[in-house]
Amino acid sequence: MSQIQIIAEIGSVHDGSFGNAGKLIELAKACGADVVKFQTHLAEAESLPNAPSPPYFKGEPRMAYFKRTGFTPEQWRELRAHADAVGIGFISSPFSLEAVDLLEEVGVAFYKIPSGEVANLPLLERIARTGKPAVLSSGMSSWAELDAAVAALRPGGPLTVMQCSSVYPCPPERVGLNLITELRARYGLPVGLSDHTGGVAAAVAAVALGATMVEKHLTFSRAMYGSDAPHSMEPAAFREFTAALRETAAMLAHPVDKADVSAYSGMKRIFEKSLVTRESLSAGTALAFAHLAFKKPGDGIPAADYSRWLGRRLARAVPANQQLTPEDFV
Repeated sequence: MSQIQIIAEIGSVHDGSFGNAGKLIELAKACGADVVKFQTHLAEAESLPNAPSPPYFKGEPRMAYFKRTGFTPEQWRELRAHADAVGIGFISSPFSLEAVDLLEEVGVAFYKIPSGEVANLPLLERIARTGKPAVLSSGMSSWAELDAAVAALRPGGPLTVMQCSSVYPCPPERVGLNLITELRARYGLPVGLSDHTGGVAAAVAAVALGATMVEKHLTFSRAMYGSDAPHSMEPAAFREFTAALRETAAMLAHPVDKADVSAYSGMKRIFEKSLVTRESLSAGTALAFAHLAFKKPGDGIPAADYSRWLGRRLARAVPANQQLTPEDFV
């Protein structure tokens, strides 16, 4: 695997500010992400007025929050155009059929299906009909729910399944790295990680296990208001995050052949040992182990070959502490 695609999840960190949304697109690019992802919430289309808020955010009623932080269709188009100008991919997760219709007008490159929509088969079928690639976040779903979701999405475009634990923040013991390989084996599809931990380790480990896509929340500051900011990564850390993933991917793309030691020829001469006389030896001496020392540099008879020379007679006298050569023997 030579490539890793990194998605900077903005979510609702912009808090309804169109200006902040544009700056977050620029920030995602500057931090090394390949794609910037928003969330398209059309309040009336996805939620009843009395729908509860998640336990990690009680700042305001959910419906009011979605309405306040939403963008108009024209603003969505402008954000997509800004991402194009910046040079970063642009997507947004839909939470309703109407949101898919809107994002089709906007022209997203692919769809990221959030964990809470995995069992929303009408939504998945609508996305499949677009024919565009889809990324399915496994989140809170059981195997049976995931099986049904994958079956609904397979008729569409290319599909990637993301291991995801719907815990904010996610502790190490809930990451589920074992599922990276299990998901790939179960579905025969590319697999990624939607990372809700606070650090880098989970994503690096996932890439080492074969993840081809990683998603991470990005914010200006974790002190910002809203449901996403407290669990997001700030810019300096996100830059380190993307650099670590690129480095890990580069390691995986360049396997080392232990049979080829040509790159170490200079180091082997410096650090390895050769056969050296422990004492002065006269011509005709049959070489014994007691006559030998093993010293640097490693450009003479290798220490590993000592047994081949035991019992061989010297063709000439050799002083003490001298490297032996094949020419010294009869």
